[in-house]
Amino acid sequence: MIRLRPVANRSGTIARVSTAGGRTIVRATLLVTAILALGAGVRVLDAHARRAAVTAPTFEVDPMWPKPLPNHWVLGNVIGVGVDARDHVFIVHRTDTADSLTTCCTPAPPVIEFDPEGNVVSAWGGPHDGYVWPGSNHGISIDNKGNVWIGGNGPTDSHILKFTHDGHFLMQIGIPNQAVNSNATDHFGRVAKISFDIPANEAFIADGYGNHRVAVLDMDNGKIKRFWGAYGHVPSDSNLGPYNPDAPLAQQFRNPVHCAEPTTDGLVYVCDRPNDRIQVFRKDGSFVKEKIIAPKTLGDGSVWDIAFSKDKEQKYIFLADGKNEHIYVIDRQSLEILTMFGDGGRQPGQWFAVHSIATDSKGNIFTTETYEGKRLQKFVYRGLHSVAVMNQGVVWPKK
Repeated sequence: MIRLRPVANRSGTIARVSTAGGRTIVRATLLVTAILALGAGVRVLDAHARRAAVTAPTFEVDPMWPKPLPNHWVLGNVIGVGVDARDHVFIVHRTDTADSLTTCCTPAPPVIEFDPEGNVVSAWGGPHDGYVWPGSNHGISIDNKGNVWIGGNGPTDSHILKFTHDGHFLMQIGIPNQAVNSNATDHFGRVAKISFDIPANEAFIADGYGNHRVAVLDMDNGKIKRFWGAYGHVPSDSNLGPYNPDAPLAQQFRNPVHCAEPTTDGLVYVCDRPNDRIQVFRKDGSFVKEKIIAPKTLGDGSVWDIAFSKDKEQKYIFLADGKNEHIYVIDRQSLEILTMFGDGGRQPGQWFAVHSIATDSKGNIFTTETYEGKRLQKFVYRGLHSVAVMNQGVVWPKK
């Protein structure tokens, strides 16, 4: 006797399976299942093939760089990195966050310069007559003349300092100890980073931890020439509350505005860190486009700092994400994430809050870490290669 019984098929509708003598006839079902599985397998293989075709810059961590610091020095939060024309690497750190022990260690001076081999060649900085050292120094950049610019994100840090290459004071830009005001033209609001458009003689300020704007300065006299908020709006200091990934996109920057990086083709890439997005503008402040990165990232946010590849077109963005502990490699024009590397941890090639990023003339990447990371790392450029996976993990040197 043949009996029919209903079963649910893969689409959720009801099918019927014939049984004879109590034995289920399943050949057709197995055939369909096999065909579906084969199709899924082909799709997976095709996806892997497409990943293998992605060409991107590749890197390996150099676990021997830099060399040990002299004088029993240790670092605190390392919250800025810059590279000069000789490929000397500068960092700035917070001496009051260094772990100083009685007989072991002492905090290094705030600014340290390393040569390409990783040797310390100079160190300087800190309070002095003639200028107000930031209560919480933040960001370090070196311009085309070798001058060193430093911001600050402490409660009373509403100014920028400019020094010669070896630490002689040149200029204090902005009035210290001023209240937050994103429309002010005589001071800032806890600056995160300074970047440069050398042909235009302009400095782009990520302003910052108190203010909610990008500001543009004349590099010689320090005068603010223009500024803007998210989407090119007039900036507002209204409290937007915590970031919510399910809410409509915020029409203003949240704090901190963490980088504002100009390119050679007339654009500016802005790190709207806690809003998990890169916003792209023309240099006059007109909005172009945006990219959301890891949109479920709460708290510190995912978009911490940006450096560009050193080819003429600046084809690639290297984006530091200090919350998820990655460096994203992004096609600059499409804003497509090509791959990422790194992981959370204490060993070379890992990070504890990767904060700042810079590249040298050879394409090498340098990163610093805040919070308990407190270090500088180098990632050696290994050329353009096909990358088969989205997340490469720790890029340890190959034997």
